[in-house]
Amino acid sequence: MAEIVQEQLTQAEQKGELARSKSRKEVNQSFWSLVRHQFKKNKIALAALYVVFFLFAIAIFADFLANDKPIMSKYNGTLYFPVVKDYLVGLGFDRWPADIVNADWRELDQQGKLSSTIWTPIKWRASNQDLVNNTAPPGGDHLLGTDAIGRDVLAGIIHGSRIALSIGFLSMSIAIALGIVLGALAGFYGGWVDILISRLIELVITFPTFFLIITVVAMFQAGSIWLVMILIGLTSWPSIARFTRGEFLRVRNMEYVSAATALGLSNTRVIFRHVLPNSLAPVLVTSAFGIASAILIEASLSFLGFGVPPTTVTWGSVLNDARGNITAWWLAVFPGFMIFISVLCYNLVGDGLRDALDPRLRD
Repeated sequence: MAEIVQEQLTQAEQKGELARSKSRKEVNQSFWSLVRHQFKKNKIALAALYVVFFLFAIAIFADFLANDKPIMSKYNGTLYFPVVKDYLVGLGFDRWPADIVNADWRELDQQGKLSSTIWTPIKWRASNQDLVNNTAPPGGDHLLGTDAIGRDVLAGIIHGSRIALSIGFLSMSIAIALGIVLGALAGFYGGWVDILISRLIELVITFPTFFLIITVVAMFQAGSIWLVMILIGLTSWPSIARFTRGEFLRVRNMEYVSAATALGLSNTRVIFRHVLPNSLAPVLVTSAFGIASAILIEASLSFLGFGVPPTTVTWGSVLNDARGNITAWWLAVFPGFMIFISVLCYNLVGDGLRDALDPRLRD
């Protein structure tokens, strides 16, 4: 009889746990569906999000948009996909004939050796130099003109989107990881842990971020994209840590956190399973603004000549070329417009998220 009662109690507990789990999922789904609904009401922020997706598509498919190799071409009766080869290095493409591996595809096309050829919309890579048409105005083979050494500006903008977005997202990934961990520890444990981390946050905030990055980058003769990413990430985490700390201080004394602690759950489980998911809203907003700030910092560094290596084309490096020739207006207008659009869209997305997550603005 006791075994039957015990089994019934176990089944009841399992049903109760399933019901509570389902209820939590429904609450979570309703919360994020409400946020999505509120965000969609902001037409400007929604349009900015679509522009961000468009920039992502350009960055991902840059080699299919601007390249000195065709997407597909037949040479000596064999069909080749040179652009795909650049994406899938090491998957048997090294067994291509020696005369085709490092071939100048445009020259082969002019010699009539190619057939069934599908070219990219822009037949230039960012690093290709047209020595005949250096500092050429927009038009002809170069829709947005060329710089002082004959590099196509449009190709540079397309491939530069990869640098801008990768620096923005990877640097903010570092900042988010540091900020969430340190902010969570400070807000959850309090006491001397909170005091120590808060003093560290204040110390990092006092550093002049931009000049600190310039100083460190200037110590290396050849700049590095990864170095710029790491430096921006290591100097951008304090704001995220402060927001996370504040949210943890608010959430840690709520009933469900107290109940989880009373049940004997470990602090790690309580932090990452119960407190952190309910404290991420301000982090999302801060991250959107942080990505825009990282893009602007990288462009500023490249403009001053302290960013990525000189052989790497970025929006800021094209702007830097405009300083040497003030009559070449296209070197300033087009990359400057891309920086403006990117930073503006990320800021608008951040504004939209902030409004969508604000309960006072919900209908």
